[in-house]
Amino acid sequence: MVCSRCKMVVRGELEKADIEFLSVELGEIQVTKEPNEAQLKKLDVGLKHHGFELIDDKKSRMIEKIKNEIVKLIHYSDDNIKTNLSDHIADKLHYDYTYLSNLFSEVEGTTIEKYFIAQRIEKVKELLIYDELSISEISDRLGYSSVAYLSSQFKKVTGLTPSHFKALKEHKRKNIEEL
Repeated sequence: MVCSRCKMVVRGELEKADIEFLSVELGEIQVTKEPNEAQLKKLDVGLKHHGFELIDDKKSRMIEKIKNEIVKLIHYSDDNIKTNLSDHIADKLHYDYTYLSNLFSEVEGTTIEKYFIAQRIEKVKELLIYDELSISEISDRLGYSSVAYLSSQFKKVTGLTPSHFKALKEHKRKNIEEL
């Protein structure tokens, strides 16, 4: 699982930088005390070596929190996705959704909804590749109103129907971080 490895890498870099921490979660670290400049510099260099970066401004942190909530909802929740996205994001982050949506669009150049759709389509691809669930079961698990809607959205994003994608020998999926 990619995120477990990411957390392991971050924990290792925190230890190398002598930064005491309580927890490492997706996009967020809780430290026991504020690190000094030398520790932050060492951590930043170590993280960049692995393709990560420190996020130090409020807007970027909020964007990461939005992305993390969507990733958790799509990729790490065993429950069927039946919740309203705007309500879910607003409830989890304790901000008005309109504010979060405007901020996300301003910084990312796309909407939260489009990011959500991209994540869902990547999850559909993953589930199609694993070949353990039918398209109907995938549709239900990811909260689509119908198989037809899933198929329509999948084709709009990928240019292929789910059945055609599944039949391909070589599947090209994006890493979560690339979306």
